[in-house]
Amino acid sequence: MNAHPAPQTCSIGLIGCGVMGQNLALNLERNGFPVAAYDTDADKVSKYVNGKAAGKNIRAAASLDEFVSLLAKPRRILLMVPAGNAVDVCIDQLLPHLENADIIIDGGNSHFADTDRRTKTLEARGLRYIGTGVSGGEEGALWGPSVMPGGSPEAWPLVKDMLQAIAAKTDDGEPCCEWVGARGAGHFVKMVHNGIEYGDMQLICEAYQLMRAGLGLSLDEMSDTFAEWNQGELSSYLIEITAAILRQRDENGDAVVDQILDTAGQKGTGKWTAVTALDLGQPLTLIGEAVFARFLSALKDERVAAAKVLSGPTEPFAGNRDALLDDLRQALYAAKIVSYAQGFQLMRAADAEYGWKLNNGAIALLWRGGCIIRSAFLGKIRDAFDTSPNLVNLLLDPFFADVVTNAQPAWRRIVTTAVQLGIPMPAMSAALTYYDGYRGARLPANLLQAQRDYFGAHTYERIDRPRGEFFHTQWT
Repeated sequence: MNAHPAPQTCSIGLIGCGVMGQNLALNLERNGFPVAAYDTDADKVSKYVNGKAAGKNIRAAASLDEFVSLLAKPRRILLMVPAGNAVDVCIDQLLPHLENADIIIDGGNSHFADTDRRTKTLEARGLRYIGTGVSGGEEGALWGPSVMPGGSPEAWPLVKDMLQAIAAKTDDGEPCCEWVGARGAGHFVKMVHNGIEYGDMQLICEAYQLMRAGLGLSLDEMSDTFAEWNQGELSSYLIEITAAILRQRDENGDAVVDQILDTAGQKGTGKWTAVTALDLGQPLTLIGEAVFARFLSALKDERVAAAKVLSGPTEPFAGNRDALLDDLRQALYAAKIVSYAQGFQLMRAADAEYGWKLNNGAIALLWRGGCIIRSAFLGKIRDAFDTSPNLVNLLLDPFFADVVTNAQPAWRRIVTTAVQLGIPMPAMSAALTYYDGYRGARLPANLLQAQRDYFGAHTYERIDRPRGEFFHTQWT
């Protein structure tokens, strides 16, 4: 089955030879860690070791018995299978072949609660478990992803060198991989990463829509604008690829982006982030709106029908185009900061709930390279949390407070202009609304509490009495 002599005892085993698994195996092998590969589809493994992995220290196994026999002890096994039941099935199949202190690593997008459960179950059987987020797509897997491991702390010293070797590196050479915390912490951080990714992508799409429908910019003009923005404070992977996407043409010379149906897909991690925020009582409004925007996009037939019935503004934009584009740049930056602020706020709440002891500065470092949301200002986020480890909200850091304060006029003009033009900006406006709500020393929730007490005797606290004392009024 192998196209080359058997390698030395393998440092790690891989189960799941899809594209991500194949590329991670090549990355591991390139960094000096021989790999044993197994998949329930034997043909897939054979094609891999005789194709992309030909001549590499990657050895195919025809059975789980052979697979496990190839691994140095304690065995380290990386699962790259679909999240959900497939992970549990794979673990159950492995258990009869494993010994105390062996390590299973789940590199898929598992829900953090599943990882929490699996960690406890396997630790009770004397095994060690790691649930690690891996971000960066196929290229990242091959050349250096962001890696977010959590699970059994005793397992970390045994995989640290390996995972940090294959991870992306910052400009300073620091690996974008560090221990996140116990049990489900690694997959929780990856989930929040994906939620922020949803927010970032939606904000960029809203900027694109305002440029196109509001200003009438051509695709090349928009591409140039995003490319210019990528040279400044908005420098990021998503801005970079947006500029490239807008310039891409097919074999007929037509813009590829214009041929794509306007219905967005999703794999669920953004929804998990929003649902978790609801469970933990956190106002993750921007990311929530980004998820709902994808749901709305999926109602394509309904939207087409509604467009024939429902009307909106018809007056074109009559202002200064260059001035509006500069406003849009500032608004996008400010809203992006809110997206991260909400994400870190959610992680702070989860840390208090689950006792993971998350290091927010280290998490920001994990995202500086390799991952989808990598951007220049993540260094500023790391600085903020390194300076103030107990920072309650990113918006309260002096640097970010100055940025959003200075961007306010432009931010408000952009949201106002979008409303006047009838262009939806759910994430951009949600970010501004969150900012205004968060800075509000007094919100109208006093009236809301009065309403609740009126119809349901739910009681309320008073401003002239200590917190924790509750009162009821006989309203009728």
